[in-house]
Amino acid sequence: MSVSLQKGQKVSLSKDNAGLSKVVVGLGWDEAPQTKRGFFAPKPQPIDCDASAILLRGGRLCSNEDLIYFGNLRHKTGTIQHMGDNLTGAGEGDDEQIVVDLAAIPAEYDRIVIVVNIYQAYQRKQHFGMIQNAFIRLVDGRNNTEMCKYNLSDDYSNMTAMIFGEIYRHNGEWKFNAVGQGTNDPGLGELANRFV
Repeated sequence: MSVSLQKGQKVSLSKDNAGLSKVVVGLGWDEAPQTKRGFFAPKPQPIDCDASAILLRGGRLCSNEDLIYFGNLRHKTGTIQHMGDNLTGAGEGDDEQIVVDLAAIPAEYDRIVIVVNIYQAYQRKQHFGMIQNAFIRLVDGRNNTEMCKYNLSDDYSNMTAMIFGEIYRHNGEWKFNAVGQGTNDPGLGELANRFV
């Protein structure tokens, strides 16, 4: 049974899902309808949201190799894999997915932060206020059952990036925290620097 989460709510992944080894992190969003522009105004570019996973050791990003995104789809350990870039957010269901093999993640990694940024947000004058129906959900990789979902319903106008949530290890069990924190970081590099 899926649990609907609120901002800041934490849930245990291991406790209620005995034998859980692999989770699929699904992220989704839709472009909000844009207001009509003048007849000669250029057509706005589609909003390209990019999901990424940041692996932390002792709460810190220690290497660029621990950043999984459209330019580095697979972690060197093979335990985290980005399933590819969706350039528009079009279509039903998850727009991007990140597969996490919890059982095989080396012990030195204690946290996986899931972030989304808008590609070239400042150049294209785009922000998360132009996005609607944004969510993050965790699915049991064994049977494709949704375990929890967090719908981001706050107003994120003028925010160009967001920390959606984090999967972390606590007392030997994996938990998920629905973060929902918007930022003004212009790109993934600046977002990742928050964890250095």
